[in-house]
Amino acid sequence: MNVQAHTLVDLSHAIEDGVVYYKGLPAPVICDYLSREDSRALYEPGTEFQIGRVELITNTGTYIDCPFHRYADGRDTASMPLERFVDQSALVVRATTRAERAIDVAQLSAQLSLPEVRGKAVLVHTGWDAHWGTDAYFEGHPYLTEQAAIWLRDAGAVLVGIDSMNIDNTERGTRPVHTVLLRKEILIAEHLCNLQLLPDSGFSFTAVPPKLVGVGTFPVRAFATVPYASRTLAYASRST
Repeated sequence: MNVQAHTLVDLSHAIEDGVVYYKGLPAPVICDYLSREDSRALYEPGTEFQIGRVELITNTGTYIDCPFHRYADGRDTASMPLERFVDQSALVVRATTRAERAIDVAQLSAQLSLPEVRGKAVLVHTGWDAHWGTDAYFEGHPYLTEQAAIWLRDAGAVLVGIDSMNIDNTERGTRPVHTVLLRKEILIAEHLCNLQLLPDSGFSFTAVPPKLVGVGTFPVRAFATVPYASRTLAYASRST
């Protein structure tokens, strides 16, 4: 069998006990349900286990939004087909050189053509993940405009991801990008990282949440599968 050589690029932030990942929302609690020390009384000498306990809100770390997150009649993580989360052919949009926070249609259309977007996951690289773990991450983050979301919807994107705090402008009470994309079952991935390590195209994106009924968003281990040839070309093009 001919197996194509590739590398995996982790696009997820780690989740730690007591760390706030979305300002105004509680931090996760990660602790022992059964510690190794206490488990020794339950097993033969020399045998011990740890059983962990995790309490978190669903918007923690790097996560994916399904339609139920925005719409009561939308599909939750359990009812979305598994293939929607796995090995989606993907593209990267570079939005790292502009001072404006809003990422608009002009930026998207300057880098992507309508035909190449259809059936693809589009990952928006802003470089905002450099602020992860600081107060600056929560303030003034880049976001997509409603018209950009409409453009991606009409172009046939199947998922849109971003490496900032939110794909929408959080200074307002509306969330037009979530509204536009999730209504058409276009998944959203937020708080991505390491998008600078990816080529502009020629790779796949995977981000699988647990199969939870009645939950519309949940943390994921997001990653890209990049053929070695594509990664080598990407590094070569950045160095010239």
